[in-house]
Amino acid sequence: MAYLQPADYPNYGLPAGTSADWVTAATALINSFCRRPDLNVIEYTERLRMVRGAQTVLLSYLPLAPLGLASTPLVSIQGRYTKPRRGEMLAAPIFDVVWAFSLPGQWTNIDPATVDYDPNTGELTLPWNVLGLPYNEVSVTYTAGLATIGDDVKSACAQIVRNAQATPALNASMSKIDTMWVKYFSSSLLDETVQTWLKPYIATRVG
Repeated sequence: MAYLQPADYPNYGLPAGTSADWVTAATALINSFCRRPDLNVIEYTERLRMVRGAQTVLLSYLPLAPLGLASTPLVSIQGRYTKPRRGEMLAAPIFDVVWAFSLPGQWTNIDPATVDYDPNTGELTLPWNVLGLPYNEVSVTYTAGLATIGDDVKSACAQIVRNAQATPALNASMSKIDTMWVKYFSSSLLDETVQTWLKPYIATRVG
């Protein structure tokens, strides 16, 4: 869904007759810049390795926000103790116990209610597993995004449209703008002000 509706145009400096294609293209450019499919609240799943000795992980998409009537953004969490990486082998007695109970490689459900999280930083603090050992890999399904698109995103969308209309190569009469064409000009369309507005929503995970 476009981040600006026709009723918003006058409030953000766009002519009332602005073609919706400009706004749709600007919305797609924002999503590409933020490396996420949408800024609205949607569901993500991430599989993350944990740092040795740590009980925390950082999720990539912020802010964490529940979807619909859900009370928490954490949908489901699984953890497992996998074969240690080089330099992370446990002390022999503990390692023997772990293998005896066939824990390595098996996913264990973690009650989201036992996980502490910060919605703004995306940091999760996980409980210890049944043997008192830290997990070293987790799979987290969660929801994140903006329940209401704020003025910063709407202003960024309007500014991109103005930048595109002021760019000679794009300032032409047309009924539809090719998204790939607009993306080619992204370095000039997303000026420093736009990038500042969108910085809080850029996904930290590459790819």
